[in-house]
Amino acid sequence: MIPVLLPEQLRSLDAASCERVGEIALMRAAGARIATCIDELLPRGGRVLALAGPGNNGGDAFAALAALGKQHERVVLELPVGKRSAARGDAQERAAASGVRTIAWSESDARDAALARAELFVDGLYGTGARLPLDAIVRDAVAAIVERALPCVAIDLPTGVDPRTGAVPGIAIRAKLTVALGALLPAHLLDPARAFVGKLLLADIGFPPELLAAIAPRFVTHDGTSARAAMPQREARADKRGAGSLLAIAGSAQFPGAAVLCARAAARAGAGYVTVAAPAAAVASLRAHLIEEIVVELPEDPQEASALLHDLEARHGALAIGPGLGLAENIGELVRDRLAKTTLPAVVDASALFHLAKHLDILRGRAAILTPHEGEFARLSGEGSVRSGTRVERLRAFVERTEITTLLKGRDTLVEDGGQTYINPSGTNALATAGSGDVLSGIVGALLARGCTPFQAGALGAFWHGRAGQAAQREREIGVVASDIIESLGNALR
Repeated sequence: MIPVLLPEQLRSLDAASCERVGEIALMRAAGARIATCIDELLPRGGRVLALAGPGNNGGDAFAALAALGKQHERVVLELPVGKRSAARGDAQERAAASGVRTIAWSESDARDAALARAELFVDGLYGTGARLPLDAIVRDAVAAIVERALPCVAIDLPTGVDPRTGAVPGIAIRAKLTVALGALLPAHLLDPARAFVGKLLLADIGFPPELLAAIAPRFVTHDGTSARAAMPQREARADKRGAGSLLAIAGSAQFPGAAVLCARAAARAGAGYVTVAAPAAAVASLRAHLIEEIVVELPEDPQEASALLHDLEARHGALAIGPGLGLAENIGELVRDRLAKTTLPAVVDASALFHLAKHLDILRGRAAILTPHEGEFARLSGEGSVRSGTRVERLRAFVERTEITTLLKGRDTLVEDGGQTYINPSGTNALATAGSGDVLSGIVGALLARGCTPFQAGALGAFWHGRAGQAAQREREIGVVASDIIESLGNALR
């Protein structure tokens, strides 16, 4: 996975890299990467206006315009600055030598004229050193950019965004592109900040890999490359069960489709053998819709059902429980019985979460993952409608208390195991469709069956599910349904 650093970790990495590589070399590399991005966004001869704050983020803005060259009109509005670092001084000297015009923020007439002429802004005000709330002069600079509503390239992070939490407590720049220099921050991926980040580019500026590898990140994420690398691989001589076998306890007369979607998603996610155990009232419908998967009828007698499931579990590698089961008390007894007795890694979703809410100790410390949406999480955690703290803080507190890995669905889906938090960057509003969560359960269940830990399965499953939703939306534009997500799984990570 890709590390996501806290602001203080990134500052320490930057300081250590400056000692190893040199501060000037790093700022020049940063400037070159930013300049490439600007050049791709702006036609030749375009007018670029960078706003440079007092620190090295402002230095990066000078370095970018110096590297951009004379094919564009380049101006820097410089906010008051105290002592300049050697790297910033070098960047300003090279910018001046290359024809960049610098205007002090206090020169109001020249400043206003430059703002009026600009066609693209570069936000070099604060970056990772953001101080919130913004002081008056920085707030005025942000307001000037916001008022013009022009494309903006943000260096490290749009000004006004909290780099640690992703909160946006006041006015903030909404970037078209954010260039993350050397490493990602939580705010790049968390709501509501991600809406201000725009397109995100992680730029390699020369941090020594061994220094980055030495950091223990509290947050992690995936991109297409890391997700493909994390995907379990079938052995050359694997049989269908060896490829991953999943038992899904799912479905009811009212919700047979949930079981169908879960089972089909598991098969498309690489499980070589999928069995659905369902109440009798759902069996005929399931058998009519599931061709490659096995459907087994659950006896009405609880002891007989428990014995049957025990035998089935012995022939499978993982368990998915909950999609479409319903809220009847006898189903609750079945859910709690199986989760108390099974030795299989399990993904617990939908109806099973309802039945487990007051019995979470059953899964304490076990190889299991819960997959609630916000409403289900409120019931599980007992917080109800009173929600204090960020989603990250609330999820972490819940997992520390229960010792159960949990995937909290949302635009910025999170997976927490008590040691790390995964922030999911993929997804689309097309995933807001009936059955989408059942598809996710099937994917996560298949990954458990294929050998992933609950945390790995949740992280990879969330990313894959999100990418499939994006692929389905490109194909359908509107009207994406859950089965479209399943059909998009095969190509989603290419």
